[in-house]
Amino acid sequence: MPRTLDSQITMEKTPSYFVTREAPRRIATMSRETKLIVVVRNPVTRAISDYTQTLSKKPDIPTFEELAFKNRSQGMVDTSWNAIRIGMYILHLENWLQYFHLSQIHFVSGERLITDPAGELGRVQDFLGLKRIITDKHFYFNRTKGFPCLKKPESSSQPRCLGKSKGRTHVQIDQEVIEQLREFYRPFNVKFYEMVGHDFRWD
Repeated sequence: MPRTLDSQITMEKTPSYFVTREAPRRIATMSRETKLIVVVRNPVTRAISDYTQTLSKKPDIPTFEELAFKNRSQGMVDTSWNAIRIGMYILHLENWLQYFHLSQIHFVSGERLITDPAGELGRVQDFLGLKRIITDKHFYFNRTKGFPCLKKPESSSQPRCLGKSKGRTHVQIDQEVIEQLREFYRPFNVKFYEMVGHDFRWD
């Protein structure tokens, strides 16, 4: 981590921290004062997005259905598949709560980050104890991407949008498969909502 003045906040991001078993202990060893920001989204959508990204790199992988289920007719979901396991947020959160207080963790809604980026980032700024600087005027909706983009910073003539790997059209998945996965995730989601005190409305 870079050297930081008392008046500064240093931020670092890695998508896999939240689901890596050893991460909470290692971060707590470094600093128990750390504030944590976790972006979560509907776990079914997240799994399909994960699969879509993998498929773009490895077109010969099995179908989503084959990977998601041990036995689909019996509704047996394969929780060893990373794309499924990551969305079981409550299990990962329980690991973090062994080292950090819930008040040190802020959960950002991935869905609202798209529909109301300024509102979500406003809450992040509040959580970090920062003045709300980022507002609606800093964003515009990019129809091609399907995501909001940052308007150009003063140092650049180009707006800042998510990279090429983001905003892909998801693979079409059978609606019955989606419903089975919604059923699977529901109890995990309910426990997660109760733990964090917020209903993300993924059902």
